[in-house]
Amino acid sequence: MDIVFAVGLIVLLFAALGSGLWIGLSLLAVALLGMELLTARPAGDSMALTIWGSTSSWTLTALPLFLWMGEILFRSKLSSSMFKGLAPWLDRLPGRLLHINVVGCTIFAAISGSSAATCATIGKITLPELKKRGYPDDISVGTLAGAGTLGLLIPPSIIMIVYGVAANVSIAKLFLAGVIPGLMLAALFMGYIIVWALFNKDKVPAADTRMSFGQKIYASRHLIPVVSLIVVVLGGIYSGIATATEAAALGVAGSLVLAAIERSLTWDKFREGLVAACRIYCMIGLILAGAAFLTLSMGFIGLPRHLAEFIGALNLSPFMLMLGLIGFFIVLGCFLDGISVVVLTIAVLLPTVEAAGFDLIWFGIFIVLVVEMAQITPPVGFNLFVIQGLTRREVTWIARTALPLFMLMIVAVLITYFFPDVVLWLPRHM
Repeated sequence: MDIVFAVGLIVLLFAALGSGLWIGLSLLAVALLGMELLTARPAGDSMALTIWGSTSSWTLTALPLFLWMGEILFRSKLSSSMFKGLAPWLDRLPGRLLHINVVGCTIFAAISGSSAATCATIGKITLPELKKRGYPDDISVGTLAGAGTLGLLIPPSIIMIVYGVAANVSIAKLFLAGVIPGLMLAALFMGYIIVWALFNKDKVPAADTRMSFGQKIYASRHLIPVVSLIVVVLGGIYSGIATATEAAALGVAGSLVLAAIERSLTWDKFREGLVAACRIYCMIGLILAGAAFLTLSMGFIGLPRHLAEFIGALNLSPFMLMLGLIGFFIVLGCFLDGISVVVLTIAVLLPTVEAAGFDLIWFGIFIVLVVEMAQITPPVGFNLFVIQGLTRREVTWIARTALPLFMLMIVAVLITYFFPDVVLWLPRHM
């Protein structure tokens, strides 16, 4: 009978989420109700201990720091400098400046950690420039929507930190595991642009004035600040000099120094960035606390064990289980943000995933890839909302323009399944 009540609580949870109640409060309320009705445990004490334990982790300190770093960069001139440095090198590829959406998002992802921040920052720079130069809106917006999701996959990644804490795996190894899949996905996106350009030559504007190699090198000076910050943050982690949290602190300090050097750091911008980062982290922290307590409550009720037994009784092959999880996460991502998806499902799914023989580092990258897809699926695709704010176009139209890139993400997931060393080679050898 307990499992019937547990399923009823899940239905109640989705009803609460659908009502517009804050996600964290919805999780806490349902967990508290479940503890009171279905267990003999003291709900108040359990809630207090769980919330404190889930939000006081030293590892989790990296999260607000990376958020703050992204907010500082979002408000500085580094992003516009990136366009100036990249444009001369991409003007000769089929598709020309459309590639700046992908390359720009790839570079900014390596210093931001957020899909929304990457999409918004690069979109503010590239969309007006591409429109002014005559590039079609659909391909410009579609490639931005898809490439913006690289903010989740290319380290440092906020969602990898959340997964690492929830699954108790090394965040540094997760960061290493995301490098090759992130570059592979960026290459797939650029390949799509090249193919599209070859079949739509009349829609691609003529190249700008040719630049000599020396002029291109000189224009690349605008990339020096961004590249320097990437080297400081990721180099510190991969060399073993700094932990993810210490590297995040270095990133904040570096971004403040660069913004000050460029004279784009004012007191108002400093305060706005700090407030925005605190606001986002408070939202994420409340979700993490609610999810931790819900996980504890469901554990006492026995839902994870029953779910694992049910899936195990289906005798699914690892490949069929992976396909089922893709569908499950995409559907869930249509209604929840990526972090909520991760913290809600990890504790329940980990026993099943481990029983199927999946490596937890590989599974972390798998989840990030699938959550990336959810970023561009309506009705709750965060990148769609970001781009809607930039373009004032309908969410459904933006989703249609991003559909080819959505399909490429599925291809990337299949590649990582059949060739797991794409994910695991770097963590094993560094």
